[in-house]
Amino acid sequence: MKQPTVDWPNAVKPLIKKYKDHKHPLDAKNLYQMLVMVVLSAQTTDTVINLIAPELFKAMPTMEALAKCEPEDLHKYISKVRSFGNKSKWLVAIAKQLKKDSAIPTTMGGLVALPGIGRKSANVIKNYAKAEIEGIVVDLHTIRVSNRLGIVDTEDPKKIEQEMMELLPQKQWDAGMCMSFLGREVCRPTNPDHAKCVMNKVCAYYQSTQN
Repeated sequence: MKQPTVDWPNAVKPLIKKYKDHKHPLDAKNLYQMLVMVVLSAQTTDTVINLIAPELFKAMPTMEALAKCEPEDLHKYISKVRSFGNKSKWLVAIAKQLKKDSAIPTTMGGLVALPGIGRKSANVIKNYAKAEIEGIVVDLHTIRVSNRLGIVDTEDPKKIEQEMMELLPQKQWDAGMCMSFLGREVCRPTNPDHAKCVMNKVCAYYQSTQN
């Protein structure tokens, strides 16, 4: 349930302070790897992506190397990934379009124009690149946490991003990724650890358990 009376820019400060410097769970070594891993990670756990990444990047260490491949060449490396057929096509198409690592865009418009990359993926890639913030990361964890907190009352990622962008100043738009970290570590789908949550004082879900 949305809480209209909460001063959210002030309320999210402890959350951002705790998680703003957290390393992303995808263990990328450079921007090329992060882009590839983000495309692969849709509907697949970060753990699986991290496991397959070493062999994949040993074979295709750069965008230039990937551009020389056909989608079928990737299958033996990414067969554990959900929808690997489509994702291999997207990755090869991206590589053939960009041709080299230095051509990877770091703007929202440039990234979402690439196959297989939507706003969530673009925000994650931009965050890794430390590029100018143009949006808010909204993944499954962010959806759960933002609704439990009461900052939004919708499961629609686009609406969540838009509403949070309106509620928070741009300098706090990393709150989405911070909520994702909170969701992974504390605000789990079942048995959330309220005692360890830096947001329990303003959390609608927690307050409802106290009545």
